[in-house]
Amino acid sequence: MTDEQLLDLRLCDLPLKIEHTLLARRAVRLYEELEARGLRFKPHVWLSEEWFTPDRVPGFAIPFYLAHPRLAKLERRQMLEVEGGTEKECMRIMRHEAGHAIDNAFQLHRRPRYRELFGSFRHPYPDWYKPEPNSRNYVLHLPAWYAQAHPAEDFAETFAVWLTSGARWRKQYAGWRAIRKLEYVDMVMGELAGRAPANRSREKVEDLREIEKTLREHYRQKRRHYDFQWPPDYDRDLLRIFSSEPRHKSCPGAVSFLRRYRRELCNEVGEGTGVHIYAIDQMLGQMINRCRELKLRVGLKPEHARQKVLVLLTVQTMSGIHTGYHRIAL
Repeated sequence: MTDEQLLDLRLCDLPLKIEHTLLARRAVRLYEELEARGLRFKPHVWLSEEWFTPDRVPGFAIPFYLAHPRLAKLERRQMLEVEGGTEKECMRIMRHEAGHAIDNAFQLHRRPRYRELFGSFRHPYPDWYKPEPNSRNYVLHLPAWYAQAHPAEDFAETFAVWLTSGARWRKQYAGWRAIRKLEYVDMVMGELAGRAPANRSREKVEDLREIEKTLREHYRQKRRHYDFQWPPDYDRDLLRIFSSEPRHKSCPGAVSFLRRYRRELCNEVGEGTGVHIYAIDQMLGQMINRCRELKLRVGLKPEHARQKVLVLLTVQTMSGIHTGYHRIAL
């Protein structure tokens, strides 16, 4: 099918399943990791629009596009990246979701020590959060300092680090305040070893088969979700990199230069900041439009100009994070 044909399909009409796919094998790998740590718990999984773990459900949803390579290709064309598209990234997110699920399975957030270390699970979930990149009160697992988004995310991230690193977390986080949280998770998981969960619900919230919106509607909403409101005036910064002077009129145009490096610049900034590549690309698109309006040209050596653009893009992205970063709740 063409992209246009796919976009007109409803999500519920996609003939997808987890069984006999890479996702099934990755779920088995997750279960093996849990079992190796003495945990009998096996969160159930299902397909939906995005990654998420519903409240009170000891399982988690996986985005539909990971169930078929054709849909992963469409996701990349629509959003410029595939969250969980590699085995390494997929397992990282699965371990995080398993943290939410085991919290629900044993209602760990009701414990006083949990609330003391992580905060209240019932704290309102913000649409935006402002991370402190240098804080040592939180572990580092998912991008964009995601442990700082909410107490529930802090616990899930701490659990994921504990599950992933074995005993290495003691050395890795020595001297960090976050080590108290890791020690608590280690103690609680030792207590839960071999125990069956109190909550054995197999509920599937927003199962793919129940979602009637089209893929076109889905991506329209998703792109809007990741939009940043960037400062409109880039002129001063752009003129530090590119030139409008007549003596540079024979130099390459800034528009073609930025287009040439667009993908790799977005990937580098996204990897360094954890911000969704779609959001970074939107800002770079605004820069390209402004360069066209100002008729700017590249007066510097290409590598020097590229480095300056990379710095500008990173600074603007970090500025957007501190203004408030919007991410889908995992």
